[in-house]
Amino acid sequence: MRKLFVGLLWTLLILFVLGTGVAFYAISEGWIGYMPPIEDLQNPINRFATQIYSSDGKLMGTWNYNRENRVMIDYTKLSPHLVHALVATEDVRFYEHSGIDFYALGRAIIKRGLMGKKSAGGGSTITQQLAKQVWTTERAQSTLERVLQKPIEWVIAVKLERNYTKDEILTMYLNYFDFLHNAVGIKTAANTYFSKEPKDLTVNEAATLIGLCKNPSYYNPVRNPERSRERRNVVLGQMVKAGYLSQADYEKYSAEPVNLRFHVADHKDGIAVYFRDFLRRYMTARKPERALYASWNMVRYHIDSINWESDPLYGWCNKNKKRNGENYSIYTDGLRVHTTIDSRMQKYAEQAVYEHVVKFLQPAFDKGKSSKRNFPYSSSLSQDQLRQILMRSVRQCERYRVLRENGASEDEIMKSFRTPVPMSIFTYHGEVDTTMTPLDSIKFYKSYLRTGFVSMCPQNGHVKAYVGGLDFMHFAYDMVMEGRRQVGSTIKPLLYSLAMENGFSPCDLAPNIQQTYMVAGKPWTPRNGSHARYGEMVTLKWGLQQSNNWISAYLMSRLSPQAFVDLLHQYGINNPDIHPSMALCLGPCEITVGEMASAYTAFINHGIRASHMFVTKIEDGEGNIITQFSPRMNEVISEESAHKMLYMLKAVVDGGTASRLRFKYNLKGDLAGKTGTTNNNSDAWFMGLTPTLVNACWVGGDDRDIHFDSMSMGQGATMALPIFAYYMQNVYKDAQLGYNENAVFDMPEGFDPCSFVEDALEANDIEEIFE
Repeated sequence: MRKLFVGLLWTLLILFVLGTGVAFYAISEGWIGYMPPIEDLQNPINRFATQIYSSDGKLMGTWNYNRENRVMIDYTKLSPHLVHALVATEDVRFYEHSGIDFYALGRAIIKRGLMGKKSAGGGSTITQQLAKQVWTTERAQSTLERVLQKPIEWVIAVKLERNYTKDEILTMYLNYFDFLHNAVGIKTAANTYFSKEPKDLTVNEAATLIGLCKNPSYYNPVRNPERSRERRNVVLGQMVKAGYLSQADYEKYSAEPVNLRFHVADHKDGIAVYFRDFLRRYMTARKPERALYASWNMVRYHIDSINWESDPLYGWCNKNKKRNGENYSIYTDGLRVHTTIDSRMQKYAEQAVYEHVVKFLQPAFDKGKSSKRNFPYSSSLSQDQLRQILMRSVRQCERYRVLRENGASEDEIMKSFRTPVPMSIFTYHGEVDTTMTPLDSIKFYKSYLRTGFVSMCPQNGHVKAYVGGLDFMHFAYDMVMEGRRQVGSTIKPLLYSLAMENGFSPCDLAPNIQQTYMVAGKPWTPRNGSHARYGEMVTLKWGLQQSNNWISAYLMSRLSPQAFVDLLHQYGINNPDIHPSMALCLGPCEITVGEMASAYTAFINHGIRASHMFVTKIEDGEGNIITQFSPRMNEVISEESAHKMLYMLKAVVDGGTASRLRFKYNLKGDLAGKTGTTNNNSDAWFMGLTPTLVNACWVGGDDRDIHFDSMSMGQGATMALPIFAYYMQNVYKDAQLGYNENAVFDMPEGFDPCSFVEDALEANDIEEIFE
């Protein structure tokens, strides 16, 4: 009987061991529960925010947008205090086991399970916790999987130990852990709680973050500072026990407070916010379908369709697939996007915009207009016109939409908009609490001037700086690639280039008189801002130099308006609503700042236009190149015509409407440019060219009826040109950038087709010109 009983026990033991072995094998093969494939085990942390880098290697920001804001870093970028604190607190035998700590597991079973001691510690290793965080918590869909969750963790932990070093497992754990406040992963957490990189964390800061691993909500230093401090000290005590700290160190560190430098990680942090937001939408765009565009938005459909066909970056996520057949995601695939933006030049561009618009233009605008009844709108508007403009803005508000959906009548809605309520309003000095009506708040925000500035390399199209506005949080509309405004006189060089292509020369003469032209059967008489040299024959060079409207109209009358529209499209101006007419010579058409910059590259680049290039390459999280991008070029005008245009545009700076670049801003070397101002000073432009940069700038109000009343303040030379000047001053001062103020345009040596003509004109010897 005894032998039978012993045999039965041995049989049961053998069956248990065999059954356990079979069960673990079945789990390992995925027959029972969920077991991730081996390729996932080799790349377990694949849900990372995309990182956007500048051309000089700076991390500009990440794309997360309310998803996991995780940025992967490697072990070498971790503070040793983090590693010590984590091992000492979560798994002191981490370097001794192979995924499962049987000693700790047995202790937990006996003390916690049998003896009921809550302070006995857990049995889960760091590797098991990693396995649970990455897979088993999300994958346990059935009762069977929940029962087998712990064995599944063990199997995954063993596989992780086989595939990774201990340092890699620690790094993965810290990269994956959610520290709350949109801080997923140690890099984001260090920045969120202490505004530091992980490698720079002190002992106390590292212990505070590791303390969150027990329960990030309960021990959160923002919500529960005292509880967090107590938990930090527990971590410090564990570091003493593990031999990472001395008792004297513990006494010192535990007495210190938790000093946070807390800020919630947000996609709006970092530099070039407008650019990053534009790039996010550009890369994730879907193939345009006409039915998805409103009837009033066909221009957008047309432009998107062109971008989809011509630019590999547009809609990149939906044009390219991963090895598993899925499209790329900028939110979860841990991509590294290397842009053409130079972080230093971006900083100088943002500084220039702030210096001029915020510090000079905005105070001048407020001072000159705030006392007037229509502020910030033009005083020439009637009350009826003003009411119509404001009602358009009211109907675009979220408040209006919500009230309308809740069944409020138009009278009730307007009463709501005229009723004062407490609110916080934006100022350049910070948020201000006040009480005002929603209608007044609309006018208040409309009073802020807007701007767009872009700087790009004409030789390859690399966009070096991109400022879409002054404050993305409050004025998110991008005025570089989205906003379209009338371009005024900055269109004239494009018209003159058509003339050069048709056999004209900068030294050709034109009558400087006001003329009336028949346009569509109606008389059209363009006006001019100056009567200098009225009635004389002047060169085309002088006409462009002085931005003379009569000379532009004369040229347009000698050329084909349709040919001009076709040429504009060749310059990369994709607005299909540009119709051929005589008036096009004065720039009434709406074009983006980005399109204008791209168009002007042809003048420096020997007649070849460079399309915008925003990204050079995209890598996966391990640094493997997925896609590389090349410049996109097209020939617009001949090399000879480009030289002629550059010759004339240099004259605009050397004695023309942009001459203040020399005498006021002391910029030396080769420069070319063109100012632009539209009717009523509604839009102010400046195009600034150097041998290696094309810069485009626009300044104006949110609506065209918001503008300076005087030409002296409202013209492009006052509103937009100084931004270029401030920017280039800093670019030239920064020797590391390599931009030489003494560089010259690549033109034939001594190129001056008009010197003979101008000398003859000065002598009033018209006959000599034509001999």
